[in-house]
Amino acid sequence: MTFDAIVVGARCAGAAAALLLARTGARVLLVDKGIYGADTLSTHALMRGAVLQLERWGVLPAIVAAGTPPVRSTTFGYTAQEITVPIEPRFGVDALYAPRRALLDRVLVDAAADSGAEVRYGVRVDDLVVDDHGRVRGVSAVDAGARRVLHADLVIGADGLRSTIARLVGAPCIAKGRYSAGTLYSYWDSVQSDGYSWIYGDGASIGTIPTNGATCVFAAVPSARFAREVRGHPLAAYRRWIREVSPAVDARLEEARQLEPVRGFGGIAGYIRRSTGPGWALLGDAGYFKDPITAHGITDALRDAELLVRAAAKGTDAALADYETIRHDLSRRLFELTDEIASFTWTDDHLQSLHRAFSREMSREVRALAALETFPCLLRPASVPLAV
Repeated sequence: MTFDAIVVGARCAGAAAALLLARTGARVLLVDKGIYGADTLSTHALMRGAVLQLERWGVLPAIVAAGTPPVRSTTFGYTAQEITVPIEPRFGVDALYAPRRALLDRVLVDAAADSGAEVRYGVRVDDLVVDDHGRVRGVSAVDAGARRVLHADLVIGADGLRSTIARLVGAPCIAKGRYSAGTLYSYWDSVQSDGYSWIYGDGASIGTIPTNGATCVFAAVPSARFAREVRGHPLAAYRRWIREVSPAVDARLEEARQLEPVRGFGGIAGYIRRSTGPGWALLGDAGYFKDPITAHGITDALRDAELLVRAAAKGTDAALADYETIRHDLSRRLFELTDEIASFTWTDDHLQSLHRAFSREMSREVRALAALETFPCLLRPASVPLAV
């Protein structure tokens, strides 16, 4: 079985890539070892660049129609002051959103299928097909208990932190983080929040994120502290950290109803891997992961999915080389700032300066995305192969 592209991993990065590839006229297979519509660990928050893209791709209306509340402001709570920044209309975006992942990923997968991609769940890719010149030519996978070999011009690994594709191609790490935060979160009813809220204390931070039918409330601490204090009692640690940072938020939780158990992520240091090679590419956490403390991971994933597909659709090695350069340019400073924020060693003044720098980088990212040509330019002649 032969395709123009096989995308491994049907979360937001992989589903977005499959959607856009299919719209170029490519024959696309999107596979995932999990099940359709499953939830996953997530910060939920979409930044302006991600909302711009979802609107441009025509999938934002489905997310809004599902009851995802609009986010009209972001509040930063520091030790000495609180700063609220309204979401001003720019680049056609007048609100942000934080959909549950079972919704976001499903909407993207459905759009990919509607655009012509073939979608299969329960498929575990465990090896690559590689020719005598070292170029990836496809994958070997177990599908419904049967071994299948699937051929493609391009294999895209969007299979997460422990990416099989990244391991099999030996993707080198080109940047490494020094710090990591551990995070606990849950979902609450009757916690009023019409905007993102990030609050910072001494060695910990918390936040509230309005999502579908609930507010996600999280607490983050350095990974070493997470390992010491959770130890089988996540709810107690979660409430203790929230109380330390903001007694006011803790009091609101006393009056609210917890809808789901506490979930957690102990944290790992971030990385940027080389994301392209002969016949392969990486997306999402497979190629680039930074600490969730800045809630920018979904925006990274959607941004890079579009940039990669635009490069692949041009059909040249130079285009993919340019993609690698652009991705690193847009990622490097965001990565460095996130790593410094995840250190928890800041003062109020230092942290505010980091946030201002992060905001400038996000603005640069949005300008770059807004300046891209409209997507129909990606329609390619059938005789032009995808770049590898």
